[in-house]
Amino acid sequence: MERKIVDFTNLLRKSGVRVSVAEAIDAFNAIDEVSIGDREIFKDALCTTMVKRSEDIPTFHELFSLYWSAFYDGLRDTFDEAGQGLPGDMDVDELMRQLQEQMQGMDGEIDLSELAKALLTQDLSKLEQMIRDAGEEAGVGRIENMLQVGFFTRRTMEQLDSDGAGNQLRDLGQQLREGGMGEAEVEALMELIERYLEALRKSVRSHTERELQQRNFDYMEKFRRESLMEKSFYNLSEDEIRQMREVVNRLAQRIKNILSIRRRRLKKGKLDLHTMLRRNAAHGGVPFEVIYKQRKKDRPKLVIMTDVSSSVANVSRFMLQFVWQLQECFTKIRSFVFVAELGEVSQQFRDKEVSRAIEAALDGGDVINVYTRSNFGFAFHHFWKNYLSAIDNKTTVLILGDARNNYNDAKAWCLRDIHNKAKNVVWLNPESPSAWGFGDSVMDKYLPYVDVAEECRNLRQLGRIVDRLIL
Repeated sequence: MERKIVDFTNLLRKSGVRVSVAEAIDAFNAIDEVSIGDREIFKDALCTTMVKRSEDIPTFHELFSLYWSAFYDGLRDTFDEAGQGLPGDMDVDELMRQLQEQMQGMDGEIDLSELAKALLTQDLSKLEQMIRDAGEEAGVGRIENMLQVGFFTRRTMEQLDSDGAGNQLRDLGQQLREGGMGEAEVEALMELIERYLEALRKSVRSHTERELQQRNFDYMEKFRRESLMEKSFYNLSEDEIRQMREVVNRLAQRIKNILSIRRRRLKKGKLDLHTMLRRNAAHGGVPFEVIYKQRKKDRPKLVIMTDVSSSVANVSRFMLQFVWQLQECFTKIRSFVFVAELGEVSQQFRDKEVSRAIEAALDGGDVINVYTRSNFGFAFHHFWKNYLSAIDNKTTVLILGDARNNYNDAKAWCLRDIHNKAKNVVWLNPESPSAWGFGDSVMDKYLPYVDVAEECRNLRQLGRIVDRLIL
């Protein structure tokens, strides 16, 4: 058991769950007080002692199921199925009872391997341990992809010597026939032996596939996150939206970490070779005094105008969450939402937890009427009239919307005046550039007054654009 706990601990660490030595020792102490027979209590004991972050709990539960529960349960189901529908409607328990009676009279003549005995007696705990040990000897821990499942399954079966155990059990059936066991019982037993050997092969393959899932769990998680980052916001399911929140947080944290490293380097500065050589001329050019160029990079101000109409709701949700996570990277952030009317939600983002702030921004509530048709011109004119003073030459204006204006006046001159005052204007449009300016899209009218206009229909594009803004 101790070896399995250590192996499970290493599996958690490999999958990104941080388990310290002290926590592993706590797990050892905990299992001394609980029974492994009660899987739920056993799982809760390990989870309590090993997991310190709430975001790691789903990973723990999945790996626990793969390592502890799923294999034994699958083994039991596979062998139970193998015992169903024997020839002559023979009952497995009755067949085993007759087998034991016959074997007692043959004492001293039977030489069965441990595997053959475990198969014959259905000692599933013994079988589970033998398969795990054989898999370890076969190097299943080195499996990397599905193409290797068949190879490692065969190697594990060879380590178990399943062919030898099968031959021993078939010879036993012949001995029982010669010893006077009924023909119907012998036929049923031979059929059961073949089924058990096939069940063993299936169980070994299942163990190999499970090892692939365990050993590459971190890779599969990264693959799922990468897939989410590439998936269009329009096509996300409710479950994927929940998963996306974690991906957004991870990406925002990565950008903050990069920014922190760059700022530390900026504090030190870049080596100033010319000044250093000049100041050290008295030392014969030997650089006793090292000079760095001091360079300061101000954090930008940010004004966000987000279209929260139903057509771009998912894009707005993740953009707002992203920017909320990166608040410390900006000197000041002012956030506005609009459909036709425009309203400021900066206070909600300062006072509320991120999910509630985003829901408040998207719902609009008392801020704006969200149940109307999009009118970008009306929203920009409202901003020009009431908030233009918030823009200066250090302000980046970030606009998110599809520019579908329902054939209303675009009032592009409002955006022109905003552009003239701002450091730059960035527009994120979830539609393909090929659709800009067609139908009721007025994107072509706004483009002359935008410094950067990018398609933004998935998280990777959003992250790349925000990265450019702050780094």
